[in-house]
Amino acid sequence: MSTDDVYALMARSQELPYGEARTVLVEDALRRAEAAGDEVLAFHVRVRLTDAYRYGGEPAKAFATFSRTLADHDRDPGRFDETHGLLWQMKAIVSSLTLFPEIPLDRTYAVLDDMERRYKAGGHSLQAVYHYRNVVARHVGDGTADEWYLKWRAAERDELSDCEGCDPTGMARHLIEAGRHEEAFEVAAPVLSAQLNCNEQPQSIQTAMLPVYLRTHRAEQAADAHRRAYRVHRTRLADLSDIAEHLEFCAVTGNEARGLEILQRHIGWLDRTPSAHADMEFSAAAALVLDRVTAAGHGSATIRRPGPDGRAADVPLDELRAELAERATALAARFDARNGTSHQGDKVRATLAAEPVAEFVPLAAHHRRPAPQAPEPEPVPQDDLASVDDLDELLDTADQRRKNRDLPGMLAAWRRFDAVAGTAAEPTPLQQARRLDAQGIEHAVEGDGAKAAECWDEAARRFGELGDETRRHRTLGRLGAMRIDLGDEGGLEQVIASADHFAAQPGEGGDAASALLRLATVHLRFDRPGDALAVLDRIVLDDTPAHAAEAWFLRGQALLMADRGDDAEAALRRSIEAARENDPDEAASPALLLARTLARREGGPHEEAFALLDEVIGVVPAGSPMRAAAHSERGLAYLAADFPGDAVADLVEAIAEWTAGGRHEQAVELRVDLAAAYLATDRALEAAEAAEEALPNLGDDEGRRCRLILAHAQKQLGEEDAATLFQGLAEDAARHGQDDAVAHFLNEAADVLTGLDMDAQAAERYAEAAEAYEKTGDPYGVVRTRRRAAMCLMWSGEADGAVTAMETARAALAGLPPDNEPARIWETALTSFEQARILAQVGRLDEAAAQASAAVDGFTTLDQTDPAEEATRLLEDIRAALS
Repeated sequence: MSTDDVYALMARSQELPYGEARTVLVEDALRRAEAAGDEVLAFHVRVRLTDAYRYGGEPAKAFATFSRTLADHDRDPGRFDETHGLLWQMKAIVSSLTLFPEIPLDRTYAVLDDMERRYKAGGHSLQAVYHYRNVVARHVGDGTADEWYLKWRAAERDELSDCEGCDPTGMARHLIEAGRHEEAFEVAAPVLSAQLNCNEQPQSIQTAMLPVYLRTHRAEQAADAHRRAYRVHRTRLADLSDIAEHLEFCAVTGNEARGLEILQRHIGWLDRTPSAHADMEFSAAAALVLDRVTAAGHGSATIRRPGPDGRAADVPLDELRAELAERATALAARFDARNGTSHQGDKVRATLAAEPVAEFVPLAAHHRRPAPQAPEPEPVPQDDLASVDDLDELLDTADQRRKNRDLPGMLAAWRRFDAVAGTAAEPTPLQQARRLDAQGIEHAVEGDGAKAAECWDEAARRFGELGDETRRHRTLGRLGAMRIDLGDEGGLEQVIASADHFAAQPGEGGDAASALLRLATVHLRFDRPGDALAVLDRIVLDDTPAHAAEAWFLRGQALLMADRGDDAEAALRRSIEAARENDPDEAASPALLLARTLARREGGPHEEAFALLDEVIGVVPAGSPMRAAAHSERGLAYLAADFPGDAVADLVEAIAEWTAGGRHEQAVELRVDLAAAYLATDRALEAAEAAEEALPNLGDDEGRRCRLILAHAQKQLGEEDAATLFQGLAEDAARHGQDDAVAHFLNEAADVLTGLDMDAQAAERYAEAAEAYEKTGDPYGVVRTRRRAAMCLMWSGEADGAVTAMETARAALAGLPPDNEPARIWETALTSFEQARILAQVGRLDEAAAQASAAVDGFTTLDQTDPAEEATRLLEDIRAALS
């Protein structure tokens, strides 16, 4: 069997993140190396397999591969020479040995002693040895951790010390466990903003610092660290212990919902947990989250738990909490029995009993606690009516106060009526009917429409028997409108009857205008703008100026529905003017609608829209739906006007107000707009978080927009998931026959992959993009993606494939249009330059020199100085190699 297959598999594995897929490739490479009889190659593959097991979430398997490679090295150091790598891996083996209670502690100490011996023999600092003696001491809790910590801090760092991020992380963890949070911050601070290249950083130090930030009153930094670190941990089975720390963070900061989301995402990992210790930590933290969810009033919820057979079941929250707490406690007991201390059990018990560190730490600007349930209203004082015993006077007082919108006064009058009627006087039939009508109003105010309708139906019947047609038709109008609100369209007949009666017999106090306005409103609800306008034409506003604002507002709505935009704007302006003269508070509704209309004009938001929205936000009280709507509109207007930075603040406030008020559906799509605003202001992390919050609740169309925003955010963050999202968007576009979009998204996916040095996969995506560009008739896209595919093949070690792919790119140059000579020269020169690089890589230097020379000529023709100089340097290097 050829060893070429081994090298190819190892090259492919390097492009994959640590995990099952990468491990399988390395295991296959090892089998092939052993089958080929190449012991040295098998040794080096086995060293890499140890890393794959460790970082891929299978540390127990690393014990065997490490022991074998160490034994091979000891047997023949000259032949199996990877001394530094083995000494480096020894550190991870030490810490991993502590994670399995079935492994005797003496074995861990023996490896530590062997590690110290080897480090001394090699002339290395013992700094790393002291570090890992501290790790073991902290795990056992035997009281020696401080001693080893001091030696660790005092010893000189060398090439075997943990990286500049991991070393302070370990020190911080020691200090945190000792309750020395400010010292932990001082140790970690210098590297928190550093550029770290370690596989475990910066997410490990960010996670370690969560309790430090909380206990040193740095809540914003805690939230940021949680968001950034968890995004990395969430894809890595090996990081289950770190994920446990994020669960505990959510539980003690009032973010139970976020904790529940994390728990739901990872609960299945317990069936393939990296270690017993990770299992214990995750189970304890998850039980704490479930305890906090129960305390928040959601104890009846269930968790969807996947089973080892792939089937999922809904498990009651309290049942799962008890199971996980027992699981964590039992595992801790096993560790303590092995260690001879109570330390692990103490830690689990502390986690299970952890109290909130902060009432609520918002994880994003738009996160707010739900609004507390309104307390029961205080009894309405009745002192001003205590001396009134006349039932008609009390009913009249209540009616007047209702017209004046004095709801507490209205209720007080009715309470006084009930008190008098129950003791001093028997109500007449008319008074009883009026009180029944009033009870309907009370139920309506309380939100019980069905009971309101029931009262009004009976009151209308009684008014009819008494011959009081005015009150009967007032009540019928209310009853009909309520029936429509309850989904009974038959109520329309009662609203019409009320309006017709008062139009013929106006009654008093604007009865006719009120009835007609109610009928117009109903027509608008049924999407009948023409009927609504006809009804509004029947109102004589000069007779009822108090109704002018509402009448013009309804007219504006009807005209908008009838696509008469200019007339609608004029009507809304009349409504605003009338409201400002009569009741300025009423101006908010027409101002909001006019602002929305002006903001959504085809040519972009009109500046008047912003002034109107400023006015609405200035007068409407915080926490009201109208204020949330105004912030929504202003945020969307800023976004449409290409002021995303200004849009963010309003969208944040709108989402927060909608959510705090329990109106989650209004906030869903706004989160997509917020994500777009964040992305446009280079705040990729916030964009990704907002998009991920919105995505599960979106339909297909808005979901595609959200996934596109998320993909671009993840691309900026350097996350591999961006490539998967772009690939999915390409598949969606293909189903809709949108070949240009297919090509674009495949090209984006390839850009992400090559940016992550996953060049073999990038080459595949570029090749697919080239085919899509051919379908769309885009010759430039074909040339560029074929050229990029060739370069990715070269970078992935597929030199022969790169040569062939670049030849297809050169052939594609013939398809460039002849009417754009500069573009043709540029693409040809760039292709020649890249082809020269590939040919030089495979040793075809004469051909490479010819292509490099052609590139110099092409760039020079276009006066492209920098590319020409780079091509010249390449040509000189090739000629030097030829000489």
